Amino acid sequence: MVQTAPALQLNTGALLPAIGLGTWKSGEEDTYNAVKSAIAAGYRHIDTAAIYGNESAVGRAIRDSGVPREDLWITTKLFSTQHRNPKEGLEGSLERLGLDYVDLYLMHWPVALKADKLATGHWFSIPLLPDGRRDIDVEDWDFVKTWRLMQELPKSGKCRNIGVSNFSINNLKKLSDSEDKLVVPAVNQIEIHPQLPQTELIDFCKARGIVIEAYSPLGSSDSAMLTHPVLVDLAKKYDAQPANVLINWGLSRGYCVLPKSINAERIKSNFRQITVSDEDIELVTHLIDEVGAKRYVQPDWRPWPIFE
Repeated sequence: MVQTAPALQLNTGALLPAIGLGTWKSGEEDTYNAVKSAIAAGYRHIDTAAIYGNESAVGRAIRDSGVPREDLWITTKLFSTQHRNPKEGLEGSLERLGLDYVDLYLMHWPVALKADKLATGHWFSIPLLPDGRRDIDVEDWDFVKTWRLMQELPKSGKCRNIGVSNFSINNLKKLSDSEDKLVVPAVNQIEIHPQLPQTELIDFCKARGIVIEAYSPLGSSDSAMLTHPVLVDLAKKYDAQPANVLINWGLSRGYCVLPKSINAERIKSNFRQITVSDEDIELVTHLIDEVGAKRYVQPDWRPWPIFE
């Protein structure tokens, strides 16, 4: 029997599968094969984004999976060059995915990029200034205005839920402190792993009914987490892999986890759920005291503060 993932209830009432497949940095064919493998292994939650350049492959794999669309949870994201027109961004993603709707549409970053120098339809290159920094659109725009437009999108039926990604406590407060009462994001997708446990931000979101999703839950390709002696020993204790310990550490902390792999066996292995003791959860949480803090995903958004 295929295992299923637990579900987390969003503030909209929707049920979000707590384990999803991440697809960042996966090419077209790798994405197609990974998504098909994941769905066959029991995953019902697939996470992509316009800037990943693989939405078409995700859609093709969904259609070829044999699983009804309504049984799947599909997330994609608005890129920063389309902050002024999220409706157009969503419709473009749906066209590439070949879907009538997505279950969750996220603002990928709380920063708009200028798109005036980009050719029409080429929204997914990053506009740069002569000094190499990103060409930030801050003159008369901010993410509050983007969110004000995004909150209208579910009325179209083309996305069921909306949320944010890479939002700090201060940026979430800016949304909630807006003069006009804005919709509370259903989700905040952020980087979380033992070198970046994000406990304060997780607690802040929980208190406000915002479900956390963790990307890069295994660290990164150059992370030492998967070979750390504590995680190796815990994996042996639970007759599992270090990745299982990290993924289930996240589940035990009450949020959604989005491990990424293009290897069919690892995709299947990552979906295995184990019960990690409270003592061992604390042990993993405090690994940061030994290995130190590290953020693996940190684009240069100067002068806009992202991770204050």
